Amino acid sequence: MSINILFIGDIIGKPGLDMVQMWLPSLENKYKADIIIANGENVADGKGCTEKEGKALFNMNVKVITGGNHTWDRHQSQEYLRAEPRSLRPLNYPKGTYGNGYYIAETKKGKVGVISLQGRAFMAPIDCPFRSADWVINKIKQETKVIVIDFHAEATAEKIALVNYLDGKISALIGTHTHVQTADERILPKGTGFITDCGMTGPYDSVIGMKTEAGINRFIFQTPQKYQTASDDVHLCGLYLKVNSDTGNTEEIERIILPEFDRQRVG
Repeated sequence: MSINILFIGDIIGKPGLDMVQMWLPSLENKYKADIIIANGENVADGKGCTEKEGKALFNMNVKVITGGNHTWDRHQSQEYLRAEPRSLRPLNYPKGTYGNGYYIAETKKGKVGVISLQGRAFMAPIDCPFRSADWVINKIKQETKVIVIDFHAEATAEKIALVNYLDGKISALIGTHTHVQTADERILPKGTGFITDCGMTGPYDSVIGMKTEAGINRFIFQTPQKYQTASDDVHLCGLYLKVNSDTGNTEEIERIILPEFDRQRVG
């Protein structure tokens, strides 16, 4: 038996949330999704996920919301982590950090383990994602072989190293954080599905979701700029996985972007 998994990449503010609301029903139907997972670390106007956005996503049939380094940017989202076990923060933050780093979701076809991890290259020096993965995978495998990791990391090398380390131990590793979808989706030799980065669900007339002028000024002046979520040219990025529930291996993988980008200039 196979489990169909739909993953929605980094949702940016209201533009991204509106795009999910628009496209998710047709995607759920097209792929006959048994479970929908979404990265929501930027869904609260670019910073964190509060109860308001969490409820909105769960009402759209999202089962698990994964996190990242911006999960902590709003105190409301930090409070939300205390109360909602389906809204995750990266597992490999230091012991004692509140919130869940993994969740085992029930579907009509069996259980699916979802893990949120964060990289360390060019990011905060938190606990080791490799050792954290070893610990939690052994724990989840007592209940299910279907395990999906959202690895929120900057460096492509770190993502590729981790998926090779875990090939055959998990169903899929989905890279997030850079907000730029990569065209390298594949199934590794031992059955683990992988994409370096799933991409951003949000406004592309921007600098990875931020209004363009402020994004440019950060680089020119090397000073902080006020974050404002952009609003134009909004797209949804995601990933579809067909996973064998008996073996835990990925059998099919397909990246998604809607609507597709224009590749020919008119006029």
